[in-house]
Parts: sequence; structure tokens; C-alpha cells
Amino acid sequence: MDKARRAKRFAVWTAAGIACAAIAGAMLAAGVATLGAQDDKKNGDVNAGITIGKQATAKDVGLPIYPGATTHKDPKDENSGANFGLWGGSFGLKLAVLKLDSADSTEKVAAFYRKALAKYGPVLDCSNNNGKSADSGQGGDKSSKLTCGDDKPDAGELLFKAGTKEKQHLVSVKPAGAGVNIDLVYLEARGTEQEAK
Repeated sequence: MDKARRAKRFAVWTAAGIACAAIAGAMLAAGVATLGAQDDKKNGDVNAGITIGKQATAKDVGLPIYPGATTHKDPKDENSGANFGLWGGSFGLKLAVLKLDSADSTEKVAAFYRKALAKYGPVLDCSNNNGKSADSGQGGDKSSKLTCGDDKPDAGELLFKAGTKEKQHLVSVKPAGAGVNIDLVYLEARGTEQEAK
């Protein structure tokens, strides 16, 4: 597909995405929203949709719940996670976030999740990354190899990644009082500009 056609398709999907997001935002107030359309192969149309949810599960993030962990309660934000999906044609984005709390040590929780992440490939420790690493994706790297890139963890935070650039599993473990906050994240992106090159 030539660049002009890709750019036109992207502009159409962006406009459609904005419209869907506005409608879905209104529906989100009532709980979980799912919008979608079907393929019409006769006319060359493609499917598109958006899913927005206030919660994510262990299945959504592809990682187990740490034993004894509880759902994170943030006084500023009543949600302990999020589940978002947007797709259309060959483009797709999925983001699932699950927030937990544990009374165990940072090291014990980190060891548990390093082992759990290993099923997705080599586990990267991005804990000491300054956000300006040589592997930040500059220079047109077309590899699907996952890197720490521009990640810059907070002081004391441990950050681990596994998977590919297109399907990333991330775990953040941060000290919090006598325990830790755990963020489990799954990010999937397909049909990105990188794949189109």
C-alpha cells in the first residue's frame, strides 16, 4: 500500500476514532462500553471498534495476581485498572492495566514477576534506565525486539518488560509505606507506522 493511501486511511480512522471515543466516553459513565462494526467485503469496508472498561483482569494483562495481593485503592482514582481497545482494518491497539498492593518486600514481589514474565521471552530490567538509553528506538530500528527505550522509572521503582515491541508485558513494583504498589500492564499495537515501513 502506498504512503498516500496509508495516510488517507489513517486520517479516516483517526476521525472515526475520535467520534467513537466521544460516544464511548458517554457510555463509559454507565460501566463498560463496546462499540463495533462488521466487515462489508463487497464494498471493501473493514471492521472497526472500540472497547473501554474500568477494570482489567489477570487474563487481560497475561500475568498472575501476586499471592495475597489486594486491589489497589487510590483515594484520587476509584478505578484499580483499565482496559482499552481500538481497532480498524489492519490497525489495532490494546491496553490493559491492573493495579495491586502487597505487604511483601519489593524484592520478593519483583522476583515473582520476573519469573512470570519469562514465559514471554527474555526479561528486561529497566529499573536503572535513565530514559535516554541507546536503545530508545531512534534511527529507524525496524526490529520487533523489545527495549527499555525511553522508560524512566521513579526513584526506588523496579520496572521489568518482556515480549516484543508489538506485544509488551510490563511490571512496575514501587515501595509504598510498609509494602509495595504493583502495576501490571499489557500493551499490544499492530499496524503501526513501524510495521508499514
